[in-house]
Amino acid sequence: MTQPITEPQSNDSQDQHKHLALLVYVLQALGFVTGGLTSIAGLMINYFKRSAVRDTWLDSHFRWQLNTFWYGLLWTLLAWLFWLVLLGWVASGIVTLWIIYRIVKGALYLHDDKPIIF
Repeated sequence: MTQPITEPQSNDSQDQHKHLALLVYVLQALGFVTGGLTSIAGLMINYFKRSAVRDTWLDSHFRWQLNTFWYGLLWTLLAWLFWLVLLGWVASGIVTLWIIYRIVKGALYLHDDKPIIF
């Protein structure tokens, strides 16, 4: 299967989008202390700028961040349901570790200028 041919981004544009991706990782991490508000801001950045990074190595980071938000929200809601059967502390701990893992892994790959392979 061939990759779509796209015009390469200029270094300035690519650096700008890389900084945006890093900002979203930071906003997601800050979501733990802001009750998720900064995560929502990161989500908005992802959706607003997603088309600008399409078909570049940064596209995988934007997808990764979107998946981290939406699946994190889903697992968090399920963990809250587990509180009804007194296992919520286990589920919440697992979800928290999973979100932290995804933020750290994504930020490290971004730092190394590597796409994330799902």
